[in-house]
Amino acid sequence: QGQLVQSGGGLVQTGESLTLSCTISEWTAMGWFRQVPGKEREFVAAISWPGTLKDYARSVKGRFTISRDNVKNMGYLQMNGLRPEDTAVYYCAVRRAVSGALYTRDREYTDWGQGTQVTVSS
Repeated sequence: QGQLVQSGGGLVQTGESLTLSCTISEWTAMGWFRQVPGKEREFVAAISWPGTLKDYARSVKGRFTISRDNVKNMGYLQMNGLRPEDTAVYYCAVRRAVSGALYTRDREYTDWGQGTQVTVSS
C-alpha cells in the first residue's frame, strides 16, 4: 500500500477528545502505535479485517476506540479522556491479513503513516 496518509492530532487539554484518521485498504489489519522521544514505539490498538476483532493496550482500554470504514477505506482512533501521558507521535500501520487476524507488534506491520503529534496539556 505504501505510505499511509494520517490526519488529526493536535493540542488539547486533559479530559478532551481527539480523533485520528488514516487511509487504509481492504484485506488489511490495522494498528495504531505511539512514540515519545527516547522511548520505543508502543502498541495502542489493533483491528482485524474486516473489523470484527479489536485489541487495546491496557493504558488506553476504555478510553480509546479503534474502528474502520471499509467503504471509505479509512481507519480511525477515537481518543477520549486524554491524559498528559498520552502525549506522543501517533502512527497508523497496516499489513495484508486474512479475516480475523490481529497484530500487536510493530514489526508485524508493513506500511506506515507519516505520524501525527498529539499533545495533552495538564
